[in-house]
Amino acid sequence: MELKQYWMIVKRRLLLIALLITVSCLAVGIYSYYFIQPKYEASAKLIVNPYKDSSSLLPSIDVGSINSTIGLIKTYKEIIKTPRLMKKVVHEFPELEMSYGELIGKVKISSVNETQVMSITVRDESYVRAAKAANAVAEVFQKTVPGLMKVDNVSILDYADPREHHAPVAPNPVMNIVVAFMLAFMMGVGIAFLLDYLDDTIRTEEDVESLLGVPVLTSIPRLKESDATEGIRKTPIMKTAGREKSVSFDS
Repeated sequence: MELKQYWMIVKRRLLLIALLITVSCLAVGIYSYYFIQPKYEASAKLIVNPYKDSSSLLPSIDVGSINSTIGLIKTYKEIIKTPRLMKKVVHEFPELEMSYGELIGKVKISSVNETQVMSITVRDESYVRAAKAANAVAEVFQKTVPGLMKVDNVSILDYADPREHHAPVAPNPVMNIVVAFMLAFMMGVGIAFLLDYLDDTIRTEEDVESLLGVPVLTSIPRLKESDATEGIRKTPIMKTAGREKSVSFDS
């Protein structure tokens, strides 16, 4: 099938494709702007050191110790999201008004590649509560590490400020509409080709040749009544020589 035939198939269903795209984008836009509750994110940062409370500056950088600390961060990331730690956070900070299961689902732990910095990020409908939850998890984890790991090497590098104003991170209506447009367009084109495949109507000379296996000798174009009337109107009336005036016959 040539590219021109593909275009003809899409062109015949262009109204259907346009309608599908319009309805999809409109529905997704309305849902994103008016029905999805905005989500905010707040982060508190921790730093994991080889040791804590040193009385003097480090005379040199121990690369092996730093690499060991970076590997330890993976363990810390798993410890933070355990029910044991989250239950402790909920118990010590009842003003958060959430269960430990909800808190686990809202907390995300990340670390910058090859660094000793950990980020505790909380996503919530309120930025203030998200900031308080992130700070609470950071504080409880810092106090719990010495009893669990027998080492006090976690410090809070930066607290989340509940007084700051942040824009919601979700939803992203523009991105949702763009995705809806692309999906609706692909679905519309797919439906157009499916309908064309299921349609047995003979429309072109190629369809006749493919169905009957014989060449087409001639074809009769389809004319509308308006086209025929327009053609008659545009046909000039030739005057007969020597008969410019009308002639009548009396019986």
